Amino acid sequence: MEVILLERISRLGQMGDTVKVKDGFARNFLLPQGKALRANEANKKKFEGQRAQLEARNLERKSEAQAIADKLNGKTFVAIRSAGETGQLYGSVSTRDIADLITAEGFSLNRNQVELNLPIKTIGLHKVVLALHPEVEASVTINIARTADEAERQVKGEDLTSAQAIYGIEEAPLSDEFFDEDEEGEENA
Repeated sequence: MEVILLERISRLGQMGDTVKVKDGFARNFLLPQGKALRANEANKKKFEGQRAQLEARNLERKSEAQAIADKLNGKTFVAIRSAGETGQLYGSVSTRDIADLITAEGFSLNRNQVELNLPIKTIGLHKVVLALHPEVEASVTINIARTADEAERQVKGEDLTSAQAIYGIEEAPLSDEFFDEDEEGEENA
């Protein structure tokens, strides 16, 4: 099915482009959400008549998204989760969890705006990109830790999965004396 895009859609095209998409994508997503019109002569004329209005609305949305992105860029959000000693989470942190975390801080964000290839399954600092508008992105850091104290230590740069962090001991190499006895025994044999 050919449609006329009413806004920029990533991996598809710019506003005003006529693109061919699968019927289900057009019927179930683009048309109901008002992101596209069926490509026919009547709709092409309708679009040309509304083009200036649509561009103004798009520019307004973009400026709002840019204002939010300026506030969000570089900001760190802390998520407290239970995890094993090696840093593996019991469960994972998904796009929904990240959206809820950012929304709790007073920002309006939908889970579909969080760009995350795979759920996060380890503690640590993780960079996450937020697509606030098709042309505006923000980058935030999600600090996943077992406790608030650990979150503060991670920000300072500590590795919380090492033996020292877990048990409070230094990882020392085995002494040479341990091996000297075996080597002498082998020479005598």
